[in-house]
Amino acid sequence: MNYQRYPGHMTKAKRQMQEDIKLIDLLIELVDARVPLSSRNPDIDKLGANKGRMVLLNKSDLADPKGNQAWIEYFKSQGITVLEINSRTGSGMKSIQNAVNEACREKRERDKKRGILNRPIRAMVVGIPNVGKSTFINSYAGKACTKTGNKPGVTKGKQWIRLGKGLELLDTPGILWPKFEDQEVGMRLAFIGSINDEILIEDELAMDLIRYLKESYPLAIEKRFNIEGNEDPVVTLEQIAKARGCYKKGQEIDYTKAASILMDEFRAGKLGKMTLEYPNT
Repeated sequence: MNYQRYPGHMTKAKRQMQEDIKLIDLLIELVDARVPLSSRNPDIDKLGANKGRMVLLNKSDLADPKGNQAWIEYFKSQGITVLEINSRTGSGMKSIQNAVNEACREKRERDKKRGILNRPIRAMVVGIPNVGKSTFINSYAGKACTKTGNKPGVTKGKQWIRLGKGLELLDTPGILWPKFEDQEVGMRLAFIGSINDEILIEDELAMDLIRYLKESYPLAIEKRFNIEGNEDPVVTLEQIAKARGCYKKGQEIDYTKAASILMDEFRAGKLGKMTLEYPNT
């Protein structure tokens, strides 16, 4: 199956970010901890040059702990501040303010030399669909946030969310990119739900996942669905269907329903903690 996503508003979003980037000190980039590289927008490094950088490994509770540690070391080696978080449960969120200060330490020192004291750090949160950007903003801002209105030089309609005295978030849409040069990237994003399932063939998506798990987590499916191992993904999907009672009229196997169950349970972490890619792979 060809994995692709061509968002029609991509050009507008990129142009908007190019303008907004001039107003901020820090880029806070959310990625899915299961696919940290595939869920990064390749345009961000260029657009965010000379800005403070932070990567948040969101949904880290769904990823393999060994994978999380490998990615933490990778991003640190790139000079990027990195944290493991779960924006839905709040895990790791208390460490963000200190991490923001660390990521912007050089900026603060420059401001201090210029006589600029106590100015809040201004940050933009970026992330592709389904990495938890909105959940992060809502969780981090909480009830204490206040929209401070338009700033001088800011296009009408943009809003800053003030988080205490030390940090303001620019509330803008995320940015996407037009096409995947590597279909493996598209496949991983389809696995985690960052590509709309409606434009995919769910049976084929499930079988691609089965193939991947057979190599990387060979017993995960067998244990979850209490089935015997089989190298043929079609047979495995049929076994899942029988185990969960996925039948059409006349006892015909409902492969699509079985595929949906497999994808839902994988995405919810019910097959175990899994990392789908590692640095330099």
